[in-house]
Amino acid sequence: MNRKTLNQLHLKLLRTKKTVAIAESCTGGLLSSYFTKLPGASAYFIFAAITYSNKSKEKFLNIPAKTIAKYGAVSSQVATLMAKNIRKKTNADFGLSITGIAGPTGGDSNKPTGTVFIGLAKKNKTLCRLFLFSGQRATIRKQSVQKALNLLSAQI
Repeated sequence: MNRKTLNQLHLKLLRTKKTVAIAESCTGGLLSSYFTKLPGASAYFIFAAITYSNKSKEKFLNIPAKTIAKYGAVSSQVATLMAKNIRKKTNADFGLSITGIAGPTGGDSNKPTGTVFIGLAKKNKTLCRLFLFSGQRATIRKQSVQKALNLLSAQI
């Protein structure tokens, strides 16, 4: 995300007094780091969880093991629950989640490397988007963050 776009999102969150909580998996804290680049983000950025393993998704985000077993950790069902549950746990206005396969390994014919689900939950609405990114691991992670921030910005 370019600096100007990030600044605009930052100002929008400050102006609307909306809060955000994040649950990240494949981005491993990269999304959270974008929020904390700008001074004053503590007014809206209230919590982040890096739930990289399935066990952490189960324990900290209350994702049922059966859901992960049935659909996979990289799925719309899990991304949706990650966003909903982080929002509920923190009482944030928005819950934002990312789960995916950044590579270079881990993909298969059904879910190739670059498959990313981004979830966004607010009080009465939850969205989940599927993205198929290409490139190296770092590129896929950056593209995931960009899309998550864009999705959040569009909902404020």
